[in-house]
Amino acid sequence: MKSIRNKTQRPIRVPLPRGKKLHLGPGKVSEIATPAADHPPLKALVDAGDLEILADGERHVDSSTSSAGGRASTQAHRPGTKASRGGDR
Repeated sequence: MKSIRNKTQRPIRVPLPRGKKLHLGPGKVSEIATPAADHPPLKALVDAGDLEILADGERHVDSSTSSAGGRASTQAHRPGTKASRGGDR
């Protein structure tokens, strides 16, 4: 797997083989299959400077992106709330 990074300040639709597209937000990093990195339309975006292909498995950390440190998880139940129980007991 190779990683690609959007170097622009706008979202990009990255063309992939077999007619697929990857929607990549500004400054975001995503993984693509290694053979997909040789796709000519994707290479054109790299040559234009809109995308950067990172080494296999490498994840580029940009200082301009914020980390989720200190933030509460948004995937779990909120603490301190109780569901009301209903029905015959």
